[in-house]
Amino acid sequence: MKKIGIFTSGGDAPGMNACLRAVVRSAQFHKIKVVGIKRGYEGMIDGDLIPLNDRSVSGIIHRGGTILGSARSKRFRTEEGMKQAYKNLKAKKIDGVVAIGGDGTFRGATEFSNKFNIPFIGIPGTIDNDMYGTDYTIGYDTALNTIVEAIDKIRDTASAHDRLFFVEVMGRDAGFLALLSGLASGAEGIMVPELQSDVKGLVKNLKKAQKKGKNSSIVVVAEGDDEGGAMELAEKVKVGLGDSFEIKVSILGHLQRGGNPSCFDRVLASRLGFAAVEALKSGKSNEMVGLVNQKVKHTPFNKAVKNTNKLNKELVEMAQVLAFCDNENN
Repeated sequence: MKKIGIFTSGGDAPGMNACLRAVVRSAQFHKIKVVGIKRGYEGMIDGDLIPLNDRSVSGIIHRGGTILGSARSKRFRTEEGMKQAYKNLKAKKIDGVVAIGGDGTFRGATEFSNKFNIPFIGIPGTIDNDMYGTDYTIGYDTALNTIVEAIDKIRDTASAHDRLFFVEVMGRDAGFLALLSGLASGAEGIMVPELQSDVKGLVKNLKKAQKKGKNSSIVVVAEGDDEGGAMELAEKVKVGLGDSFEIKVSILGHLQRGGNPSCFDRVLASRLGFAAVEALKSGKSNEMVGLVNQKVKHTPFNKAVKNTNKLNKELVEMAQVLAFCDNENN
């Protein structure tokens, strides 16, 4: 293993730069050269490859986004696209590749590696935290803190004007961001893709809270909620509540992806970047490095992409208990 490539793919996540830094510096420690592949698989096909060294990654550990850029590539799904990517990697004499991304990134890496016999090691970089084989994905902690900070500010105005706010967060297929941010911000309702939404139950609880004197509430909604997201859910709840609440909707959108990575994400990214280089150096391939019970764990790509992390049932039950109380004396 004399030279490795590295790229970031899919949605950007805070901590990707910290991970890139760890890979480059760990590789250089072992006298392994590093080539940065810009714009993910698109850059691999276009030959957009640049040499990286310790100076290239200096001063980026605290920066959000990714200095290599990111993209989703339809061309890489074709035989022609993969052949061109392989040709470019071989021209640069790249012996192995580190891929930072999510399940789509790892699916592409698996197929490519099997066809052209180039070892890939994956690092989970996604704010959704839905990757199997790791307790945390790079970017999740930062996004979670960004959401909680935003909801805290929204609650200020909700309280000032006696309003019901529906706050939509990212999570097309997974509700980790909605569940944890809802718990941390004391939301009165949390809607996630994994569970069927109970609109009637939500309306009932909101009315009950209002009778107790609570005139402002927050409902956190994952974008993949089965009711169609915050806008659709708000319309349905409005029918049930009538004019008893002034209802507002706030969609946080892509601000959840940005910002300086948290301390946790910087350390996680550094650990996994270091582990990825060690894995390639020891001859491993088609595996994702993750963190389980505070220890680095290797998970084959086929397991990582076929499975997903599940919501903690205890946290779901706790959220339901803490949101409202049936006891009129409380």
